[in-house]
Amino acid sequence: MHDCPGPGRPPALEPEGWTIVTADGPRTGSGAPTLLIAHPSADVYGADLQLLESVSAMTERGWRVVVAVPGDGPLVARLQDRGAEVGFVGFPVLRRANTSARGFATMIGQTVLALPRLVRVIRSFAPAAVYVNTVTLPWWLLASRLVGRPTICHLHEAETGDNRLVLKGLLAPLRLAHAVIVISRSTLDAMAEIVPALRERARLIYNGVPQPPEEPAPAPRGEPLRAVVVGRLSPRKAPHLALEAVGALRAKGYRIELEIVGTAFEGYEWYVEELEQRATRPDLDGAVTFLGYASPIWPVLAGADLAVAPSLREPFGNAVVEAQLARRPVVATAALGHTESIADGETGLLVPAEDVSAMADAIARLADDGELAGRLAEAGRRSAVDRFSIERYRAEVAELVGSLTA
Repeated sequence: MHDCPGPGRPPALEPEGWTIVTADGPRTGSGAPTLLIAHPSADVYGADLQLLESVSAMTERGWRVVVAVPGDGPLVARLQDRGAEVGFVGFPVLRRANTSARGFATMIGQTVLALPRLVRVIRSFAPAAVYVNTVTLPWWLLASRLVGRPTICHLHEAETGDNRLVLKGLLAPLRLAHAVIVISRSTLDAMAEIVPALRERARLIYNGVPQPPEEPAPAPRGEPLRAVVVGRLSPRKAPHLALEAVGALRAKGYRIELEIVGTAFEGYEWYVEELEQRATRPDLDGAVTFLGYASPIWPVLAGADLAVAPSLREPFGNAVVEAQLARRPVVATAALGHTESIADGETGLLVPAEDVSAMADAIARLADDGELAGRLAEAGRRSAVDRFSIERYRAEVAELVGSLTA
């Protein structure tokens, strides 16, 4: 736990006698029903930003929302702006490194130490429900069950490439949840294939993605053409495939440049170095810009002509919907959730995952056919506005929480 939070930071949660800093100043409680949310980090990427909409879903309905995170970060201030109370409490987060024998043993030790602390925190809040915002925090599910509180797990993951035994170990704790929010049918199917009993407690709620503050203009379609990739810099998100596709097109004479927006998880600095080194080769030299993290994303999309989503496995893909909302045509891999936000040839173009040649051909189609690009952009925006609004998302989350606590 954090012993010395530092200026401006919320103090650590304590089992009793604690005070949490909110957007309006300290408070110790209220008569409103409480939703306690456990979240694995204070970053500001897809699942983190979706958490903000879950918070708003409940605070705007009069609930008291408390969010427990293991450490500080840029998400904290945003949560406070949405009316949530935020506190730090020490708990482990399941990572891929824990699938090794040594990593698993380490995780067991951390869980034994953390579980009593989580039980005390839940008891001190006496929440109407506990909302665990990822499958990587199974100890929160266990602690909630031990205290006897209704529990929701929000499953943002849809892993299909791992060992089946590993996947079963990851998903089995979801049996402790009273309800599981899945963000796409692909996520639901991936989960139910491994643990069939979970299908009956699953609730499909597509992500809600905020619209740009102003009506987006059509793509500029200047020279050179500008493509953009938005997302974590990781092998699973696969921006290296977009680099190869753009490199292949430039070798054919296309005037096209690529912007890469995002940062890496700690420990993946090596991957960023590989991307940067690849961008210095002759076919890409001077044509790739690494913008780092960008928020809001709308100015970047406004300057782009098209978006590329090259993920190998994507449970939903907020970046695709953001590009659609920005009225930009999208080339995306046919990877799980992408097939639910894009109708191929109607609201975007889908290509097989890891097929650089097909990705390059799809980008070339948009470069060569401005009418096609515009038609896909318009249809994509209409679809995103209709299907993935934050109003629809908030209403469905609030209805689910209310049904469990009635």
